[in-house]
This record gives sequence, C-alpha cells and structure tokens, in this order.
Amino acid sequence: MLCGTLYRLAAFTDNPAGGNPAGVWIGEVLPSPEEMQRIAAEVGYSETVFITPLHGQNRIVRYYSPEMEVPFCGHATIASGVLLGSTEGDREYHLSTAAGDITVKVYLKDGIREASLVSVEPRISPASDILLRSAVSALNWEMEDLDYSIPPIKAYAGAWHLVITVKNPERLNRLNYNFESLKKLMLREELTTLQLLWQENENTFHSRNPFPVGGVVEDPATGAAAAALGGYLREAKLIEIPALIKIIQGVAMGKPSKIKVEIPQKGGIIVIGRAVYIDK
Repeated sequence: MLCGTLYRLAAFTDNPAGGNPAGVWIGEVLPSPEEMQRIAAEVGYSETVFITPLHGQNRIVRYYSPEMEVPFCGHATIASGVLLGSTEGDREYHLSTAAGDITVKVYLKDGIREASLVSVEPRISPASDILLRSAVSALNWEMEDLDYSIPPIKAYAGAWHLVITVKNPERLNRLNYNFESLKKLMLREELTTLQLLWQENENTFHSRNPFPVGGVVEDPATGAAAAALGGYLREAKLIEIPALIKIIQGVAMGKPSKIKVEIPQKGGIIVIGRAVYIDK
C-alpha cells in the first residue's frame, strides 16, 4: 500500500471555519486513480490534491473531487502552496498538473502565510444560446436576470467555466437549482463549475459557483474560475489592464472567502490567497 500524509486546510481565508476546505495528500508516489478517487470521496471536500516530491524541477499534482478528477483546482493549489511553505520553506514551487505547469510562490505577509499561483494561458469560447438558456432554466432563473455588460462566455484557465453575470445581487443570493439537470448539461459541455457573478464595482465581484459534476452543490471559493474570469476580462477588454480585482465568495454558505486576482498585460493570471490548517 502506498504511504502518504493527508492534511486539511481552508483556502482563501485566515479563519479555519471559512474559505474552501481542501485535502492535501503528499506521498512519494501518486496512488492509482481509483485510490485517489476513493480518498477524495472519503475526505468529502470539493477537491483533494495529491502531490509527489520533485520529479526533475516539478512536482506531479492531480486533483480529485468526490466524484471525478478535475484538471486544475485553484483553492487546493493555494492550500498546497501554504502547506509546502510551512513545511519546506517560503519560495517558488513548480507543479505539473493535468492542465499544464503551474508556478506557486509562497511568502509571509503581515505575519500570515500567503500564496500566489500563475495559471496556464487563459482562453475563452462563445457560450451558445442553447447552452445559456439551458443553464438559466436549470438555475430556475429568467433570461431577464442577466447583465449583458459582461456577456455570458465559456472561460478557461486550467478548467472550463460558464460565466454568467446578473443585474441584481438578490438574484445571486437566491440559488436553488436543479442539481441533476445542471450536472447533465455541464458534463455534456465539459464545464467544471458555473461562475455566477454580480459586479459590485469596477474591481469587486461577488460569486457563487455550482459544482454538481464534482458531487458538490456549491463551491465556497473557486480559484480556477477566478483565473478564468481574469483572462476573460482581459481578452474581452472589459477592464483596464494591468488590474487587480477581488472576488467575494462563500458568504451565503457561511464560509466567506476572498480571492485576489492580478491580471497582467499577457500570460497566465495570478490568483492570490491565504490558507490555514483545519483542526481534525
């Protein structure tokens, strides 16, 4: 049997009761896909990340939700960075994920450990009218709820997300969707989450992220979607670049999270957050 150590951290928060919890498994060799899936389901968090020691310059990393492997997970990467920083030193770490190579920098800020990741190159793809209407129907929303100043889009920075923005924060606050209908649609469209947004001001967004394909009703903080949004805003020229935006997520779930996103002129999007150990 493969030996490894499982840690639990909450990402995008400095409070163990907030943020998005992640399992972080570290061992000499990755378990089999079946074993990683079993461990992730047993942990029960939206994602558990599996990390090996150095292979050349990089560590091999894989991410599993309770029901499936995902190509990239931002909150588990931030949690991994903070864990590696606390056990091996604050510096840069290089991770080989299924989506590509990711760099994570770990450092102390105001006495608290923080990590920043640089995503793979982001890209966007049109959201068809059928996809959009099907998603809105599964959400039990109306097309009139949508804010087209940020047009619906499929956005990618390691995983695909459908980005939908609403006019009114009350619409975002009331999330009661058809789990099976949305899951079926997302599996067909190869989407990891829906990123549902309300824009408070130029640089502040509020987000909710259904994740039924992973067996999770809602994700409290979604770093991969945050990176994808940053890439979308840059590509569509919806924000003046370079930019720093803040995404507030998890509040309605009682697990408030804050994600900072740096959008440079080109290249990968930088996602920044803290993480703390969960006592268990």
